[in-house]
Amino acid sequence: MTLSVTEIENGREAVQTTVPGPILLLGAPGVGKGTQAKELVKLWAIPQISTGDLLRFHKANGTPLGAVAKGLMDRGELVPDDLVNDMVADRLGKPDTARGYILDGFPRTLNQAGWLDTRLAGKAQEQSLPVVAVSLKVDYNQLLRRITGRRNCPVCGTIYNIYAKAPKVEGICDVEGAALVQRADDTEAVFAERMKAYSALTEPVVEHYRSQGRFVEVDGDRPIEAVSAGIIAAVKRLRAT
Repeated sequence: MTLSVTEIENGREAVQTTVPGPILLLGAPGVGKGTQAKELVKLWAIPQISTGDLLRFHKANGTPLGAVAKGLMDRGELVPDDLVNDMVADRLGKPDTARGYILDGFPRTLNQAGWLDTRLAGKAQEQSLPVVAVSLKVDYNQLLRRITGRRNCPVCGTIYNIYAKAPKVEGICDVEGAALVQRADDTEAVFAERMKAYSALTEPVVEHYRSQGRFVEVDGDRPIEAVSAGIIAAVKRLRAT
């Protein structure tokens, strides 16, 4: 599905007229998915639901689900789909999800996607909107520059990029005058492995939603506001089909 210029320009207007429902936001490392999730949370006043956040919440609060997850993780075992599904189900039962929510890191597998589809189909009619999946796309080389060009100030936390947002003096923070550092995993080799893992993990889920006409790609290599407008226009279009 390709978005027209008009749809992108009218994206902001769609905020008031579109009930977002469940939105799966996909994006490779460095694509800006986290930034866009925060924008959509503000624009639509809906929550972002992250499986990582749910795991930390349940473990920190000693819930029955958290206790099971902690035991598995302490033994070096993976948290199974059924347990993750139970955590998501608990979160989706909260009243702030009634109009919609941004899914982050879930569903990661076909099993999870099938479980979510079944759960939503069994809800009351006014709450039964299916998941739509929106993928942010940015050229591989551009993503590589975003990742490998990152430099952080260890004092104030300011993030620079030697290709797009370089400091005034090479290697030195404009604010603190401290030497900038590069994260150990912000290398080309690590990025290549992360991209392979992302593609392998995401592709079956993408095909699941694509085959049902509930998937769209949005150009993520634009200013933040333009990308947000593109996502909103995409959701409006998917909800209209």
